[in-house]
Amino acid sequence: MPDIRHTPEAPTRAQVLSAGEEIDAHRHDDHQIVYAGSGVLAVTTDAGTWFAPGTRAIWVPAGTVHAHRAHGDIDLRLVGLPTGDNPLRLDHPAVLTVSPLLRELILAYTRDPEDTGAERRRLRAVLLDQLHASPRQPVQLPSPTDPRLAAICAILHAAPADPRTLAELAAEAHVGERTLSRLFRTELGMTFPQWRTQLRLYHALRMLADGTSVTSVARRCGWSSTSAFIDVFRGAYGHTPGAHNRL
Repeated sequence: MPDIRHTPEAPTRAQVLSAGEEIDAHRHDDHQIVYAGSGVLAVTTDAGTWFAPGTRAIWVPAGTVHAHRAHGDIDLRLVGLPTGDNPLRLDHPAVLTVSPLLRELILAYTRDPEDTGAERRRLRAVLLDQLHASPRQPVQLPSPTDPRLAAICAILHAAPADPRTLAELAAEAHVGERTLSRLFRTELGMTFPQWRTQLRLYHALRMLADGTSVTSVARRCGWSSTSAFIDVFRGAYGHTPGAHNRL
């Protein structure tokens, strides 16, 4: 990520991003909670891409170089936390479940960042408690470094509906199927089917945020049927893709 901007304090604020708008690579000396009240936000680091709809938030620890991209119009909410406040005890990015209560706390806390009153301090204390209790979610698309694995991932990124098996893709990349399977586990921390599902969910979130119909998303992302897509999506996010943009 070239031209990395350094901002010592991570801002706490509300910000609107238009569909397709990006915030270039930067880093903070503070931790940050990144939440999209609408649309889908993708946060990219050297390790991969974390993506979150309105039922998820992204934890970005201090010093992490990251960039943002909006899929759909984003009501972006940023909560900066000093390094001494790490309710998650994490030193790497993570995706968190946002309960209805946590959502309202984030919205309220970012509404008036200049407020230093006692009520806002109490709000902050409850917010930290809720963050500590928030379950982590495996909503990450890790980035490969091995060129053979990177070539396969690029093929599927360009065409998430590509139905080829790992053996067929391995033949195209001139690498053994067992070697490729091992690379998925060691470099990306998941099996090939798990990674492909995460990839398809990522593209599905992006397409839904852009207003694509559920049936079209299912077809373009490679699910065998719309009902199969709905089942996987509900299992991942707790609601149907049809309800996604109404959250």
